Amino acid sequence: MKKESTIKQQQATLEKVVPTFGQSFTILKFDASYENNEPFWHFHPEIELVYVADGTGKRHVGNHISYYRKGDLILIGPNLPHFGFTDRLSKNESEIVLQWKEDFLGIKILNLPESELIKNLLIRSKQGIVFHGNIKEEIGARLEDLMHMGPFERLMGFINILHKLSLSDEYKLLNASTVGLVVNQQDSKRIDTIYKYVRKHFTEEELPLKTVANLVNMTVPSFCRYFKKHTHKTFTQFVNEFRVVHATKLLSESNDPISDICFESGFSNFSHFNRNFKKITGKSPRDYRRELGGVTIAVE
Repeated sequence: MKKESTIKQQQATLEKVVPTFGQSFTILKFDASYENNEPFWHFHPEIELVYVADGTGKRHVGNHISYYRKGDLILIGPNLPHFGFTDRLSKNESEIVLQWKEDFLGIKILNLPESELIKNLLIRSKQGIVFHGNIKEEIGARLEDLMHMGPFERLMGFINILHKLSLSDEYKLLNASTVGLVVNQQDSKRIDTIYKYVRKHFTEEELPLKTVANLVNMTVPSFCRYFKKHTHKTFTQFVNEFRVVHATKLLSESNDPISDICFESGFSNFSHFNRNFKKITGKSPRDYRRELGGVTIAVE
């Protein structure tokens, strides 16, 4: 099995997924032996189911950014832009990725009454779906089994996985609305440049708009309009959201004082940090940590 990109990964555009000869979908497993690549902003017409057996990391899917613990099971719809998982080598034990075209079963089959739940699941996937609870562990085990099956048994096992997911209520949608837009190469490259700059510099006290605008050859007013159009949030909102998600990671994994975490996450003012944290997570940093039991990580 192999993946090919229409351009270099640094440009983060349309990713072409090529299944193994004789198969209608692609299944890949990554573990510690896999050479870690820098995550990049990309999209593809294939639907993607990702199971991370263990570990922690950040999700960045569409307009949604969050932090996961104790592994992840996430369904990403067609043309929904996302970053690759960042902890593929560091804290994750293994990762299984299943990719398939939206119509791989055929339009007629998806329109049958028996397939209605699966069809609805695939429609919801366009917003990004994260699964939790028992279904995450059950599907993870089924995906592991899938790796060792023959072609026909693998196909039946895959359809059964879709059926199980379609019946589950242990999930949440990551985006309030569909954001799986077909992004052209220039837009994808620009967004990737902006996101990489934020990922590298978000802990700094200031991220000047002029600096970011210059990176993508825009004036500040043009950049602000462009960013709001493509992300549905202001650049300041995006940076603060990224900082808060990083703070949740630090609150979960360390006993550092909350005031230290505030500054380590890029906030220069403690009250501003508290206000943004509660606005984005619905909890104060202190309550967030208390619910986790210090650094004892709770399963989602």
